[in-house]
Amino acid sequence: MDIQLKKGLLDLMVLASIKYEDSYGYKIVQDISQILDISESTLYPILKRLEKQKLVNTYNTTYNSRIRKYYQINKNGLEKLKQSIDDFDEINRMYMYIKR
Repeated sequence: MDIQLKKGLLDLMVLASIKYEDSYGYKIVQDISQILDISESTLYPILKRLEKQKLVNTYNTTYNSRIRKYYQINKNGLEKLKQSIDDFDEINRMYMYIKR
């Protein structure tokens, strides 16, 4: 798979994983790993990029005397996810035409 395409899809998978519930890095890795093998070293640059693009908000909470950083999808992230799903649907229709 093209590396740029995979990079974009990973970004979308992270956004989708926090669409309904705020989450933290380790949990996001566990959730996505059910579909695709991903490591924390792959995830954290993605989270940083999404934060820089203003697609997610972050906040810290204390859990077992440790600070845990949570990621929350925001309005821009939801719009990006919706647009990407629409784009994927269009690509899928073209693929189905080619495949026939």
